Amino acid sequence: MENQILPLEVLGLTKKFGDFTAVNHVTFSVQPGEVLGYLGPNGSGKTTTIRMLCGLITPTEGTAKIMGIDVARDPEAVKSHIGYMSQKFALYDDLTVLENLQFYAGVYDVPESEEKGRIDEVLHMAGLQNRTKSFTSELSGGWRQRLALGCALIHHPPILFLDEPTSGVDPVARREFWDLIYLFASQGTTIFITTHYMDEAEHCNRVAFMYRGKLLAFDTPAGLKSTYLSGSAWDLAADPLLEAVEKLSQMKGIAQASLHGDRAHVIVKPGEWTPQELSEHLAENGISVRAVEPVESTLEDVFTLLAHS
Repeated sequence: MENQILPLEVLGLTKKFGDFTAVNHVTFSVQPGEVLGYLGPNGSGKTTTIRMLCGLITPTEGTAKIMGIDVARDPEAVKSHIGYMSQKFALYDDLTVLENLQFYAGVYDVPESEEKGRIDEVLHMAGLQNRTKSFTSELSGGWRQRLALGCALIHHPPILFLDEPTSGVDPVARREFWDLIYLFASQGTTIFITTHYMDEAEHCNRVAFMYRGKLLAFDTPAGLKSTYLSGSAWDLAADPLLEAVEKLSQMKGIAQASLHGDRAHVIVKPGEWTPQELSEHLAENGISVRAVEPVESTLEDVFTLLAHS
């Protein structure tokens, strides 16, 4: 629809700290109910972007709109439309689970007539019904994560910002957390999640790759792999293996070479090498290649290729 108000629209968003550009003219938009994975290594500009989108810091250039509202011009008006879960899980350790929820209900101006119902809803969603009197300091990382998510959702925002929410939690808690994300997205909540876990990106509808403040690519996981990695990820059985990885890393046309178990995993730039050419070149350098097997490309391969382009 032409006049549809999108949950999030970003145009030329830039943030400079002195001579350092943390976010460099980033442009994208997000659809209702979409899970957007905002990926990149530490220091790539992910948190700076999310803080601008939440109105916590002011952009140097560009605009960001939440539900049609310019964030920089009216950050207070945006507050009721967003939920924000920071890396540090902004919870109060000296308050109980229930008291944290009551506090955030007040922060987000939840009407008193609706507060109890909203809290009960969050407790059920997070599985915290039997922990209402527990102090937050007593909770494990996974339970703290669930409580922080509940606090960010207590006012039913249409868009939820999650800044590396699965850092420091165990694999089971990560999986359960993603189940909750899917649940909210299916109910129409737009999810904007930053992460440096490439495997988590596979769960997103679309993925944005950030590197050194720039947006390198923006597409579905399948679209990214189709565009950038058409048949260019291989596993080599080579001997000696470490020397093979070292030599491959130095070769022109190889985006990356690394150890994957007892194989050398290679990302080859398009049109640079065939398996036979690669085997023959290594043989000339005293390295025997027993097999070259094409393997399924991953988003980590995509990011590596983009970062080395």
